[in-house]
Amino acid sequence: MGIVFGVLKSFDAEGLLVYTFLITTFFYLFSHIIVSLYYRTSVGKLYFFPKESHEKRLDIFANEINKREKIIDSAIKITDIAVNANSQDSEKRS
Repeated sequence: MGIVFGVLKSFDAEGLLVYTFLITTFFYLFSHIIVSLYYRTSVGKLYFFPKESHEKRLDIFANEINKREKIIDSAIKITDIAVNANSQDSEKRS
C-alpha cells in the first residue's frame, strides 16, 4: 500500500522512500489500533468481574483500617496523657 502511494506521489527515489515509509507506518499503526480495539472488546466481554466478592473483601479491609485507626488514636491519647503527666511531675520537682 505504501509503495503504491509513494509511486503516485513522488517521482524521485528519496521521495519514494519517504512516502513509502510514512504511509506504511500509518497503515501499520492504524491496523494495529483496530486489532487492539477488537481484541479488547471481544476478550473484555468474556471476562467476568466478581463484583460482590470484591466488594466484600473491600469492606473487610475498610473495617480493619477503621479498627487500626481507633487503636492508634487511643494509643496517641494514652501517650499524650503520659507526656502531660511527666511534664507536670518534672515542673513540680523544679
